Amino acid sequence: MSLSLYDSSVPVYIQMLTAVSRNLDKVAAFCEAKKIDPAVLLGCRLYPDMFPLMRQVQVAGDNAKGPAARLAGVPVPSYEDNEKTIAELKARIAKTNEFLGTLDRKAFDGAEERDIKFVTSGRERVMKGQAYLLSHALPNFFFHVTTAYAIMRHNGVELGKRDFLVGQPAG
Repeated sequence: MSLSLYDSSVPVYIQMLTAVSRNLDKVAAFCEAKKIDPAVLLGCRLYPDMFPLMRQVQVAGDNAKGPAARLAGVPVPSYEDNEKTIAELKARIAKTNEFLGTLDRKAFDGAEERDIKFVTSGRERVMKGQAYLLSHALPNFFFHVTTAYAIMRHNGVELGKRDFLVGQPAG
């Protein structure tokens, strides 16, 4: 049995975004315990030229819903980037996961060889579906999820590998 692009993307996106959402709960608890304004942690970066935690979470979601929609041949939902709180970020993740849950597995059939058009760094690119998912979409998604985790951990939120993999299927 071959591994479909659906199975290689949608469940992975949902698993990891669920982990990010649960880790944001730990950020909220950490901030409350340490008497830190959560906005401070949401504004933290690993390096001055990198996005802060808030934007890393937003972009991680964008790098889930966009590729999944393109591979399924449906319009990419557009979200405003207006979240300011942990609760709003968690709602955005929930909305993204809800969208991902609506995607029809059969819509991904044949996407491996379908031309996928997307814009990156201000220019339009075209890649075949499989190459797009494996060499562009998933690496970008994991970059932002990992960076969000690293910002949380770097700032003292007690997280471990299990927290990164929350929702990992048994097996």
